Amino acid sequence: MTTKLAAVTGAAAVALTGLALATPAEAQYREKITHDPSRCEAGKGAGVWVTINEIKESKGTIRVQSYRATKEDWLKKGRWIYRMEAPAKAGSMRFCMPLPGAGHYGIAVRHDLDGDGETDIFGDGGAMSNDPSINIFNLGRPSYKKVGFDVGDRVEKISIRMRYR
Repeated sequence: MTTKLAAVTGAAAVALTGLALATPAEAQYREKITHDPSRCEAGKGAGVWVTINEIKESKGTIRVQSYRATKEDWLKKGRWIYRMEAPAKAGSMRFCMPLPGAGHYGIAVRHDLDGDGETDIFGDGGAMSNDPSINIFNLGRPSYKKVGFDVGDRVEKISIRMRYR
């Protein structure tokens, strides 16, 4: 009887472990982090150094968000993986964006000039990985196919150009 109980308990533990690994998918979204350059050191796993160029002014906030470059996730509400914000500095800024692992990702950047947390299409700036065309035809939301880049188990480097209206 003890052997059967141990077997059942062991099987239940394995099943629960499988559930624990399967359920955190939602936990992989919407994590606010701070810029930490040490997370992009060699041997720290997947990540990307994001250099943002042509920042118009040293006012407001720069927000950088990582997404999986998939139809289901790219620019979908609440589907960002990590978000970091910092006071804007004119010219260029550099951020270390850790990623959950090897995969296909996209980066979206917004410069909220007045820092009110609202998107002002006539003043705020925007940018995305691979610098895709942003226009009225794609409503400022280029396809995940245009922004996606691959990351292995190391840190990559990308450069993004801010655009303002």
